[in-house]
Amino acid sequence: MQKTSRNFFLFLSQNKTLNKSAKRWGFNLGAAKVVAGESIESAMDTVLSLNRKGILAAVDHLGEFVSSEQEAKEAAEHCLRTLEAVDRCGADCYLSLKLTQLGIDIDRELCFQFMKEILEKAASLQLFVRIDMEDYAHCQPTLDMLKRLRKEYDNVGTVIQAYLYRASDDIDDLKGVPLRLVKGAYKEDDAVAWQDKKQIDANFLNIIKQHLTSGSYTAIATHDHRIIEEVKNFTAEAGIPADQFEFQMLYGFRTDMQEALAQEGYRFRTYVPFGNDWYSYFMRRLAERPQNVSFAFKGMFSK
Repeated sequence: MQKTSRNFFLFLSQNKTLNKSAKRWGFNLGAAKVVAGESIESAMDTVLSLNRKGILAAVDHLGEFVSSEQEAKEAAEHCLRTLEAVDRCGADCYLSLKLTQLGIDIDRELCFQFMKEILEKAASLQLFVRIDMEDYAHCQPTLDMLKRLRKEYDNVGTVIQAYLYRASDDIDDLKGVPLRLVKGAYKEDDAVAWQDKKQIDANFLNIIKQHLTSGSYTAIATHDHRIIEEVKNFTAEAGIPADQFEFQMLYGFRTDMQEALAQEGYRFRTYVPFGNDWYSYFMRRLAERPQNVSFAFKGMFSK
């Protein structure tokens, strides 16, 4: 039943017609609980509120279905405005973005130039940029883009997904690069990814330990309290310094645990998405855990 529900919502997340309709619906499906409004200003208000609780943030202007160079240019300009807003309000925050939003499927060289412009701006403001990982088809292109960019910029990193068989090899190849490690939230074929939760969890812990023991900065993104406890124990026993890693969770989920980890003295960051192109992101959150479906329905009727 859980697998069927996951596959259903992952299927919906890729539906471009529903994505377009969702923009007209606004946040009436409960997305307001997990998306920090539509504007940069609303996102910054959320980030500053988190900062006051000792929580760092990452902001992401949502959007994936880009079909023209003009749309990609507009997305790049929005990233630049977001960086300026982070600097202007003094938020403790970095920028997350997707290469599909910047037109990697349209023109890779154009996407590269957009990324250079964004990283130049971020470097001038002493800000970091995280390239989000998307589906498997975009995994190698994303890593290729990262390697080109890292030749000129050190303020950029990416995400590695534990459900992919290749994850450990990619961790080896990216020693020294700040990485966000996640379990993975897309529907992938068993030719490239584990399907069993126990195998995914085991590999998640393996790549976390692998990246940490290489001396690399590691962001551990999970809501799983068992994984968090194991990481706490491992870092303490291995003598991993507290400034070499951080825990991350998504905005709107397990808020009490987020605040508790920050109060315990761990570096903690909340991933804060915003914008009106929220549909695909929201469907993937519903796919991840059956509990999120009831969470969404509560949001629909709490207006």
